[in-house]
Amino acid sequence: MAMLSACAVAPLRDDVPPTALVHDKLFPPQQEVIDADRILAPSAGMRTFIAQRLTHGLRGREPRDVLVEALGAPGQLRLEYDAEMTRTAGEAFDARMGNCLSLTLMTASFARELGIPVTFRQIYQEEQVSRVADLQVVSGHVNIGLGRRPTDFRVLGDQETITVIDFLPGVQIRRQRAMELDESTVVAMYMNNRAAEWMAQGMLDRAYWWARAAWLQSSHLTSALNTLGVVYRRHGDVQPAEQAFREVLRREPGNLQAMSNLAQLLRAADRVAEAKVLEDQLAKLEPFPPFKFFDLGVAAMRDGDAMKARRYFLKEIDRSAYYHEFHFWLALANAQLGRWDEVRSSLAQAEALSTSVRQRQLYAAKLESLRARMH
Repeated sequence: MAMLSACAVAPLRDDVPPTALVHDKLFPPQQEVIDADRILAPSAGMRTFIAQRLTHGLRGREPRDVLVEALGAPGQLRLEYDAEMTRTAGEAFDARMGNCLSLTLMTASFARELGIPVTFRQIYQEEQVSRVADLQVVSGHVNIGLGRRPTDFRVLGDQETITVIDFLPGVQIRRQRAMELDESTVVAMYMNNRAAEWMAQGMLDRAYWWARAAWLQSSHLTSALNTLGVVYRRHGDVQPAEQAFREVLRREPGNLQAMSNLAQLLRAADRVAEAKVLEDQLAKLEPFPPFKFFDLGVAAMRDGDAMKARRYFLKEIDRSAYYHEFHFWLALANAQLGRWDEVRSSLAQAEALSTSVRQRQLYAAKLESLRARMH
């Protein structure tokens, strides 16, 4: 289990410096340059867009309003939400797509070029658990607040200090509870995401250097240390992995991801009694872990019991309604049962909740194929 876009703040003990938890000799030398400055740097295309569409269109208007309009108005940027990979600010602009972190970085880069103050915000919400290959990923959410420059004109009675930009589809900004993040932590989040993405592709050497960079960039980011521990574990480095997970748990004794990872590590090392203590604790804190009902549903489908599978999929959706794959499998179960209206509804939900262009295209094609069969 790795974590994306999440952070927790806690001081390190004096006797555990961040560098004590990195082990470069276990991996081949770093091949790619990991440059923190590049993550927020505007691309050439962004600079052209700023000159032609933003600063040119000011004409006495507040730069913040012009930027917000460009981000949301038809015919301007035409951004698309896509969580396939985490992009830098420049990459997100050039592709015109990205996940919430990528599009937040892009917006921050534009704002910085225009002199607009920015506030990075981590949103308190139920974490989304997903699977990428054989890696279980816990995702948080970030967005950005755009402030006013000291010289900007103010309307009397206007108390809005920031305008919040959020790229997650269907989000309700006014109900959000947020914690401000510093730029260094947001950069570390990007690095941690890249580490998890390389790990999901089985490229552990690259994953190590990105997770290492994230951890050293911000030693408050316990999710980066957890990711580093998962890299060590998958690489076969038991002691460094245990050291990383135990340090996360020293700071956050209730961290379920680190607890689960450490339990798996200890059980694999035949330290069964130690693993059992953690497993019992996990069972009390989380009696039904993420994907439990989904996995039971998939097993029922393989056994040919679509009705039982449907019940399990509905149970999983009851507690995690916004993961596209649950709705897709519910559609498969309903198709076996001949519930065609529900199949259509579930496929439409899967398409709407998809986090990448590739997924949306897949579900749209399946839905179109179903409609063709029904006519």
